Amino acid sequence: MGPQLLPATASDDSSGWQQTVMAFLAEKERRSGSHRTVKGYARMLWPFLAGFGSPAQVTPAHVLAWAHGIGLSGREPSSATVGARIACLSSYYRFLIRMQVTTANPCDALERPKSVQSVARGLGADEVRRLLAVVPDTIPGRRDRALLLCFVLTGRRRSEVIGLTAGDLSLEGDVAFYRYRGKGGKVGRRELPRPAYEALCATLGDAGLALADMDASASLWQAGAGGRGITGSTFYSRFRRYLRAAGLPPSGLHILRHSAAKLRRDAGATIEAVSSFLDHSSLAVTSVYLRRLEGETDRTWPDVAAAIGV
Repeated sequence: MGPQLLPATASDDSSGWQQTVMAFLAEKERRSGSHRTVKGYARMLWPFLAGFGSPAQVTPAHVLAWAHGIGLSGREPSSATVGARIACLSSYYRFLIRMQVTTANPCDALERPKSVQSVARGLGADEVRRLLAVVPDTIPGRRDRALLLCFVLTGRRRSEVIGLTAGDLSLEGDVAFYRYRGKGGKVGRRELPRPAYEALCATLGDAGLALADMDASASLWQAGAGGRGITGSTFYSRFRRYLRAAGLPPSGLHILRHSAAKLRRDAGATIEAVSSFLDHSSLAVTSVYLRRLEGETDRTWPDVAAAIGV
């Protein structure tokens, strides 16, 4: 049986440990609500475990060599990659222990690397205007503009926006609402800001569609992309081109979530309001998030400088 990237139903010809990996990945997808997370875990687990007849054969030395080993890129792994590999495998062994398949976690003997947290960056209002200004007034461009507005005005993650379907939208009078499934399986329903809704209606019109007539499972992003809608990877590539055209540094789509938080904070929203907006688990998480975006202002240094005469 060849390696599988996605959770699959265990079959009679699957070995015992392969079935445990499938079960682990299935649970991970159910709990995280993220297909990308599961694919990332699968890409790490299958190649490593394929060299063993049983998870019980894995020792801390094996994990250490694998975690720090050179991957397909041919480069030394960063501390973040090493930490991700160990965290992934450790999570799998914790699952095995809960399922009473094994009693020990070989990752417990390893010291986790200290990773340097990169500085988060969100686009300011002027930068978002520059970004929107370079999006062409074409069928694919109007679709991309609607996507950008949905990201910046809702603060949702990539999969939550790209995965929106006609059944996720509803109208109550003049107000549009969207339904989403967030991280950890959290389900929510929120107002879709009017500019995003109007841009969405425009791109649906480009595709010859009307929201009221669409199948509930139909993608909202079909214009210029076909019935299945645009994929996350395709939009990411187009987003990178827009950043270059706007003279902005390269970044991933998650910067749009950072931007949504920054713009709300700049508009005067409280930390509590931003925390609720982002669906963070606690105010502490939001405080760290915003501190990384904004930096911490030192209001005391002028007094210290004056005291020492500089």
